[in-house]
Amino acid sequence: MSTQAARVATLLTRGEPGSQVVVAGWVRTRRDSKQGFSFIELNDGSCMANLQIVVDGNVPGFTEIKSDLTTGSSVHVAGELKESPGAKQRVELHAASLELLGTADADEYPLQKKRHSFEFLREIAHLRPRTNTFGAIARVRNCVCRAIHEFFQSRGFLNVQTPIITTSDCEGAGEMFTVTTLLHESIAARGETKVPGPGTAASPPSTLNFQNDFFGKRASLTVSGQLEAEIFATSLGPVYTFGPTFRAENSNTARHLAEFWMIEPEVPFCDLDGDMQLAEAFIKSIVQASLDECREDMEFFNERIDNTVLGTLQNILDHEFKRISYSEAVDIVTSTDRTWEYPVKWGDNLQAEHERFLTEEHFGQPIIVFDYPRTIKPFYMYCNDDGRTVRAMDVLVPRVGEIIGGSQREHRLETLDLRLRECGLDPADYWWYRDLRRYGSVPHSGFGLGLERMLLLLTGMQNIRDVIPFPRTPKHADF
Repeated sequence: MSTQAARVATLLTRGEPGSQVVVAGWVRTRRDSKQGFSFIELNDGSCMANLQIVVDGNVPGFTEIKSDLTTGSSVHVAGELKESPGAKQRVELHAASLELLGTADADEYPLQKKRHSFEFLREIAHLRPRTNTFGAIARVRNCVCRAIHEFFQSRGFLNVQTPIITTSDCEGAGEMFTVTTLLHESIAARGETKVPGPGTAASPPSTLNFQNDFFGKRASLTVSGQLEAEIFATSLGPVYTFGPTFRAENSNTARHLAEFWMIEPEVPFCDLDGDMQLAEAFIKSIVQASLDECREDMEFFNERIDNTVLGTLQNILDHEFKRISYSEAVDIVTSTDRTWEYPVKWGDNLQAEHERFLTEEHFGQPIIVFDYPRTIKPFYMYCNDDGRTVRAMDVLVPRVGEIIGGSQREHRLETLDLRLRECGLDPADYWWYRDLRRYGSVPHSGFGLGLERMLLLLTGMQNIRDVIPFPRTPKHADF
């Protein structure tokens, strides 16, 4: 096996008949003919399609391993690429040698050739990437990640790595995971010699004195890299972060995760209009890249998951995002002859049902809602002169609703201090953030896009747990 195996996707599209090649992958199916040939459908994860392997019964050692070449087993094959007589594939591989690398007991292997529910596949998250659906999700996710970096890098943004452990609550909601060593110290103080492992119950300290903790104060996993990104944006120019964020929100809905990935650009000398322009271009660039580079996977989602996927994405590309104020949005929703699960009035958050109505039914296209009430938005958003609203914006798209949230940041020190107190926060705790307003403050803006929300839009999947490799939700941190 010293020869580098070719990828199935490359052979199917560019492989030359008559060439000698080596492939490796997993058996999807094996079919035997009366003439002594076997036909193996081999997949290596590089694309949706399988490569057909034609194995003559005279291939050395094949008879001995044939019965073990079941769905899920892994093989290494060398042979000659030939034109396929079938209409579905351009080429097939005629094996000269075949080595069985790993078996998969046909009676126990859970991924047989049939449809499995997504609920079942979440229970075997370590195996679900071998299915067509989750292989396609992984390839599209990879494409999106590359497109994100290309979008910002091509525009002169710097990629900044912000800390995962922080002492700042960016959103002011308090839904943060505490990082502490006090549990270990408490166990040691009781004379115990072993710290319970993950998933094992342990008695917490009777009192938590965070001055004795590792960082000397309470620290948590980050909910956003925005505040730290502002440091670099107001020093070096436009920047973006791309990393995991954490919310200790005890929610088991199809739209929430405890750990997810966020992309957060910050742009100096930029107002809300510029922020909205950047967000629209960003969304469209990701959609276009997915359609261009993962066409086979996108067509699979449209055929098997949601037949509106391609139409929805084309609608996004074909329209300029319509901009309406929050007040206009509320007026439209409240004047509609419909009974809402969550009735809304001015000053309330728009719910998913309102957002989808606006994009799917009323306007029939993506929209950007701006100028939200200051009472429902975080402290860092720029206050408008009306005293009621802030320069915030949400990008709403069909099927998903809100996919981006952003704002012009409050760069005036006195107003920032006022907002911190309004939100029940101590300005002294944000001394470094306030310094950015004391020394060369500039107008600046930014937004956040949850990668998994974007993947819901692109794939048509209904549950956010199915578009992240290893979902973290309440009572679930396995795999």
